[in-house]
Amino acid sequence: MTDAPKTLVEKILREHLVDGDYAVGNEIGIRIDQTLTQDATGTTSYLLLEAMDIPRVKTEASVSYVDHNMAQFGPENHNDHLYLQSVAAAKGVSFSRPGNGICHQVHLERFGAPGKTLLGSDSHTPTGGGMGMIAMGAGGLDVAVAMGGGAFYLTCPQVIGVELKGALQPWVAPKDIILKLLSVLTTRGNVGCMVEYFGDGLASLPAPARATVTNMGAELGVTTSVFPADEQTRAFLAAQGREDSFRSLTADAGASYGPITKKLHVETDATTIANIQECCTDVTIGEANADGIVAVTFGHVVIDLDALAPLAAGSPSPDNVRELSEIAGKKVSQVLIGSCTNSSFQDLMIVAETLRGRTVHPTVELGIAPGSKQVLTMLSNNGALAALVGAGARILESACGPCIGQGFSPAENTVSLRTVNRNFASRTGTTGDMVYLVSPEMAVAAALTGEVTDPRTLGIDCPNIPLPAAFDIDDNMLDAPLDETAAAQVEIIRGSTIVKPPAGDVLPDTLTGEVALHCGDKITTDHIMPAGALLKYRSNVPEYAKSVFNCFDAEGQPTFAERCLALKADGKASIIVAGDSYGQGSSREHAALCPMYLGVRVVIAKAIERIHQANLVNFAILPLTFASAADYDAIEQTDQLEIAGLAAAIASGETVTVQNKTKGTSFECIVNLAPRQREILTAGGLLNYTKQNA
Repeated sequence: MTDAPKTLVEKILREHLVDGDYAVGNEIGIRIDQTLTQDATGTTSYLLLEAMDIPRVKTEASVSYVDHNMAQFGPENHNDHLYLQSVAAAKGVSFSRPGNGICHQVHLERFGAPGKTLLGSDSHTPTGGGMGMIAMGAGGLDVAVAMGGGAFYLTCPQVIGVELKGALQPWVAPKDIILKLLSVLTTRGNVGCMVEYFGDGLASLPAPARATVTNMGAELGVTTSVFPADEQTRAFLAAQGREDSFRSLTADAGASYGPITKKLHVETDATTIANIQECCTDVTIGEANADGIVAVTFGHVVIDLDALAPLAAGSPSPDNVRELSEIAGKKVSQVLIGSCTNSSFQDLMIVAETLRGRTVHPTVELGIAPGSKQVLTMLSNNGALAALVGAGARILESACGPCIGQGFSPAENTVSLRTVNRNFASRTGTTGDMVYLVSPEMAVAAALTGEVTDPRTLGIDCPNIPLPAAFDIDDNMLDAPLDETAAAQVEIIRGSTIVKPPAGDVLPDTLTGEVALHCGDKITTDHIMPAGALLKYRSNVPEYAKSVFNCFDAEGQPTFAERCLALKADGKASIIVAGDSYGQGSSREHAALCPMYLGVRVVIAKAIERIHQANLVNFAILPLTFASAADYDAIEQTDQLEIAGLAAAIASGETVTVQNKTKGTSFECIVNLAPRQREILTAGGLLNYTKQNA
């Protein structure tokens, strides 16, 4: 009997499997070939690596990038940069200096390779899936373990198949593919899944276009997304002078996808249900239960590129996808083109050629953030940079800045069109911002007209920008790893603002605590740990922790951090109660590390997103989900809760009873933990677990 045809996801995961049985839903451990960190998460990651007493990384390639904290108001950011450069030299890590570019763009250019596994301390690491990698975001502690040679553990995924048919029409962009998919799958209910693309539509999509799709696939909440490695992949690697890294990879003929089941509300999710019926195969819809929830099952998603039109996603969520007819004509005051999502050479050449000989509308500020030094150099060498500047564009750093609220914030009560991947509320640094996520094609159309405009109506031929036969390659801002002898002589530089992060503690068998926060659905890591100007404190947990959940702090009242610290002083735990899809967004482990420092020991939610759940466990915070969603409504902030028998529940329990001492009631919670996560919590967090099992 022959093996069943395998998906590409299964092929790569099986090739790297080191622990567990490959069966959907099982916990498996895989070997990690490459890692990446960026400066906002990297400092903590390397401090934790040092705490493990690992002298040198054991991966095929590990790269430390500086691309987030570039503003450098005060010494904090430069202190981090010097630490990262010196610790990289000491540990055998490549170092991408400030100015070399955004980690995901540079990694695609200089390190990505088909069939490899990549683990990054940034949620948009799945960008590498555009060239046939299993590339995943994770917390910095997980990345540190991988750098030390440890396996990365994940749920063996369900594979969501996405068939691309036809070819994109002029002015329709790869960004529109992922926006269309977000309208079908949404940001919720996809934990434990991976997306795999296939179909005849792949033939016309170069690697940078695919990377746009997999990058923003992070917003789906899936573990990662992957494209096959084919002639388009080979052409990109050849143009980067790295054709020897190419390996042809595709799913087996006859590989099947699905069935996938999503639980949706017949009224509030009516549009999503309609989109699934329009775009998916073998759709069945079950009977609604008493709460109006139905099980919607489908085979795979089909996107007809020939029929696809430009789309936009409005604040406050990337799945708030709108047809252009709904927003056309809205006045636009600011346009930002760039970030790790849409900053490739081809993206910016389309913008430059559209702007050539024209002028940005007088009411619009246009910012351009090239993805890498390579891209910026090529734009400079071929005259495209002059076209951008001549049209009135502001050229920003090759860095993440505006995407994470570090500069170029929009004015109050104005619309900003951005090619970035997230538009969570106030992420830009402006409270109440109105951000639409769009393609570079739509963005440049608005820059010229001053309003949301369908680029197909500009009366301009869409520039045809082929993949270059050869990119301008200059790695002079990329420090190669030192050999062991030279590395041993390196002195690691530690500024005063770099503070050793705390380790976790074992949970008590009976936990008594107070609900320090009762919050709603779709609480993102931006809500938990604000980015923007506060990012500079990431290397100093006690200082950064003062900002936990500051979006919910009321003027004149104790802050969330102050309330938690007061409870901690009284010997009580802080407990967070949340709705659906808690912890979506960034991989920032500080969204678990800082709450742990404040004394948060338990999170109870309707559902918790993958990376955040892993980070909670890594820092000894117990993640629980309500057995009945109705129990969420019966809890209030400041309620006193007690959970007995935690040791047994963590060790092997499926449920645990929570007593609400304030209300005199009790409710059940599900203990949804993989076996290794149970061991980590028993040890008091991943750092302690790793030391114990070294």
